[in-house]
Amino acid sequence: MKNGKLRILMLAPTPYFSDRGCHVRIYEEARALIRRGHDVRIVTYHLGRDMTDIPTRRIPAVPWYRKLAAGPSWHKPYLDLLLFCTAAAEVRRFRPDLLYAHLHEGAFLGIFLKMLFRIPLLFDCQGSLTTEIVDHNFVRPGSLPYRLFRMIEGFVNSRADLILTSSGPAAKDLREQWAVPEERVRALMDGVDTEEFRTFEREVVKRELDLPAGIPVAVFLGVLNRYQGIDILLEVIKIIRDRGLPLHFLIMGFPHDQYQERAVAEGLADRVTFTGRIDYRDAARLLSAGDVALSPKVSLSEANGKLFNYMACGIPVLAFDTPINREILGDAGVYARFADAADFAARLEELVLQEGRRRELAEKVRQKAVTEHSWEARGRELEDACRQAVL
Repeated sequence: MKNGKLRILMLAPTPYFSDRGCHVRIYEEARALIRRGHDVRIVTYHLGRDMTDIPTRRIPAVPWYRKLAAGPSWHKPYLDLLLFCTAAAEVRRFRPDLLYAHLHEGAFLGIFLKMLFRIPLLFDCQGSLTTEIVDHNFVRPGSLPYRLFRMIEGFVNSRADLILTSSGPAAKDLREQWAVPEERVRALMDGVDTEEFRTFEREVVKRELDLPAGIPVAVFLGVLNRYQGIDILLEVIKIIRDRGLPLHFLIMGFPHDQYQERAVAEGLADRVTFTGRIDYRDAARLLSAGDVALSPKVSLSEANGKLFNYMACGIPVLAFDTPINREILGDAGVYARFADAADFAARLEELVLQEGRRRELAEKVRQKAVTEHSWEARGRELEDACRQAVL
């Protein structure tokens, strides 16, 4: 540490940057620390693209591994071994004051780097490892691989000097279910750059995307898979269609091919536009096409970072009623019964038909994003956590 400024090495066992929620948190946290004068470097996989404002070191290229989408893979062990070696070399060059590990894999590697180089370890936990692999249908609950991963999760949770969680409920789970001492856990919700994520002219963006004129638009931005609620969202679109409500759906994210094919097969093609993967730097402008923003996510263990972007863009938000969504949106959100497509569709219909309510909620969510969820405020909390881990 020099002049109170920290040298921080971030471990990111993922194809960073690939325009999805986990990577947005990594990027925005690194950027927030750099803005506060700290020196940050990221060590990650060979895939993904460099964000020019943050120094990034990558493992050697593995030509046959090209997976950018979220989720576990049996290729991960040898990729993480390469990441460990790359990170160890970078520790020798960079001489960091703090190892900042993202995801359980990063923390697992960080534990051995910590022992080898005697550097404190901060673990940024974005959800339960075992819950995630079950959500992705990677292992069955109670199976031998499940029990192995649960042992790894417990090992990681017990060895980090400090754990940051992306929600209050996640911090509570670590304390109560994993017996992590209270002083070693801090909640740090995601945030949003409220200068970049703002309202753009809606009709201009609708024309750019060739969306139907004169019809309200419901937007979704994120990874497209079951636990993000895309299967439920397709059910919602069918219900809305059958009710004859004039509403178009703009679904942005990847991998989208299978869902686009399903929409065509189920007669929804004229109701929904799939953009595929979009650049994070274009997200605010494209979100502004929406009159309503949707989050049908059904994972109870992960944070819900897209909500912050919706809010900062001044779009009324409909989500399932979960503790994490309540923590983020408060009384500025509209809630449907958890995992209930019919109730989600009913709340959506009400919101579409109530233009005055949408205007009120749009102002409310934007103000809440600026006053409570900006990265300027989060940056101070994050810096304080890093100093706590080092001391």
